[in-house]
Amino acid sequence: MGRRSIYAIEVLLLCILCIIVYYSFDNHGKNNNVREETPLTNEKEQDIQQQNAQQKNTQQQNAQQQDTQQQNKQQEDQPQEDRNQVQESTNAQITDNQESIDQIIQEEAVMGTSIQNGQLQEVLLYDLIKESQQDFAKEILRTYPSGTMINTKDCKPEWLLHQFYAEEITQEIKDRITGKSYGDTCDIPYSDLKYLRLLYTGFDGNTHIGELIVATSIAQDILDIFYEFYEAQYPIERMVLVDEYNADDNASMTDNNTSSFNYRPVDGTSRLSLHSYGLAIDINPRYNPYVREIDGKTVITPENGITYADRSLDEPYYISRDDICCQAFLKRGFTWGGDWVTMKDYQHFQKAKEE
Repeated sequence: MGRRSIYAIEVLLLCILCIIVYYSFDNHGKNNNVREETPLTNEKEQDIQQQNAQQKNTQQQNAQQQDTQQQNKQQEDQPQEDRNQVQESTNAQITDNQESIDQIIQEEAVMGTSIQNGQLQEVLLYDLIKESQQDFAKEILRTYPSGTMINTKDCKPEWLLHQFYAEEITQEIKDRITGKSYGDTCDIPYSDLKYLRLLYTGFDGNTHIGELIVATSIAQDILDIFYEFYEAQYPIERMVLVDEYNADDNASMTDNNTSSFNYRPVDGTSRLSLHSYGLAIDINPRYNPYVREIDGKTVITPENGITYADRSLDEPYYISRDDICCQAFLKRGFTWGGDWVTMKDYQHFQKAKEE
């Protein structure tokens, strides 16, 4: 082979080598660029994602603020009538809750039935009787008729004392007594009378709600006397208004009912009894009857109290001068019918009418 041919081959090989070296460095540079640019691209994407998230949160917050502002504006623009309807609905719910409480209590306390569930009594009555809620508890009991038995277990003395109170003669009471104890000829001003609610210990040993109408002038005395009786557990069988017997005094006495106001004359006379003014009260009349002589004959009322005209008997319901009942009245200026000379009215206590 000639010298020129060899030289040409060497030049060709050198060119091929240069081409190989060039492409080799070019690919290496591209690979390095890829490795270096990848983290840079990720950081930018993260920044963009964070910016987008912050922008989205800001948009959501703005939307929430706009919704709140729109709701407030709607409430402000709501007609007064609609707002009143909402308030009425709320009040109705409160009333429904109270009616539910009252219904539960009514199921547990009815005429002649004691509250058997002491825990229920404690929750609905005792726990209501906090210092600021005594009036509310009083109003609950006010819905029960006289004679209702209640469970006073664990009740505080101040609560019990709060159940001894006097009221003006309301329209409700007027409706009960008009044409009965407050007859058509009655001229006693209602302001001269008070309606009393109190507690007493029955012959069964349970606590009962009692009621009386008495003269305004002796109302506090009567409350104090019956509170003294209650503390001593002095027994009284029944205490409802005489109107429950259609103002029939004999019927009331026969049922051993303790009562006061009844516009009527003294039996067998035309003279008004002090009961007509609410200044007299009869206690357990069957066991403490009215004994008198009429035309030489002994007359005893009520008739079912004849046996108890004999005061020598050992009877727990007799009133005697030295017992707590008689002494409670005497020390407050009352007189007792058992001290009378020409007749004996063992049930009867009275205060003189002020002229």
